Amino acid sequence: MFEDTIIAFIGSGVMAEAMIKGILREKLMEPNRIRGSDPLAERREILAERYGVEVTADNKVAIEDAGIVVFSIKPQVLPLVLKELRGLIPRHCFVLSIIPGARLETIARGLEHDKVVRVMPNTPAQIGEGMSVWTATSQVSQLERQQAQAILAALGEEVYVEEERYLDMATALNGSGPAYVFLFMEALVDAGVHLGFSREVAKRIVLQTVRGAVDFARQSPLHLAQLRNMVTTPAGTTAEALQQLEEGAFRALILSAVWAAYQRSLELGEQSEK
Repeated sequence: MFEDTIIAFIGSGVMAEAMIKGILREKLMEPNRIRGSDPLAERREILAERYGVEVTADNKVAIEDAGIVVFSIKPQVLPLVLKELRGLIPRHCFVLSIIPGARLETIARGLEHDKVVRVMPNTPAQIGEGMSVWTATSQVSQLERQQAQAILAALGEEVYVEEERYLDMATALNGSGPAYVFLFMEALVDAGVHLGFSREVAKRIVLQTVRGAVDFARQSPLHLAQLRNMVTTPAGTTAEALQQLEEGAFRALILSAVWAAYQRSLELGEQSEK
């Protein structure tokens, strides 16, 4: 599928490194078929030393003869990169963007290149346990979609959606989602310390409890509410704790937080268009 294909990363930060690591781990490409472009010499040195890939500080050099160009830059930098690379992306190539809020039309128009895949990954991709939601313009071929899917599968799980509007929703749900989970775990650890555990022991208990609950939910055919009821004895300790969460509007607060993240994603999209 990737025979003789060169993949170029415009921006070689944490997520780009996660993608490179996944591609090499799954043996999709050899290191000499991967290029990383970044203005920071330190990032270039890290990628070259850790993975043996080609590195450069010149985006134009990076995309030469590339079959796939990955945009892994911050939204604020996108206008400058679009201006720099406008009309220069090889016609046989497709662009894969992981930039939050950056819409397909914005990238296609800015580059004068209509073969664009938009992805919302998340940080667990760094250990091959990510969740990526993606879509593509109609000009992206079936083979190119298969290539994009294979790259994202190397990061964890992936879901394709027909309509781009779901990408802003994914930004709020899976893109920001790990931060919500980390905050929840942090609060549980603090509660454990308040009860009397050492922080180290409380963290160990919380991490395994969350991991076990997730694995149990993945393997069980039951609805999440049914799984929750399995733990909740009438008038017991769990029932008392859940009552406190409900009185504190726990569900409503989660909904409000995700909705706020979704609205912010829409704002970022509008800003990138301007």
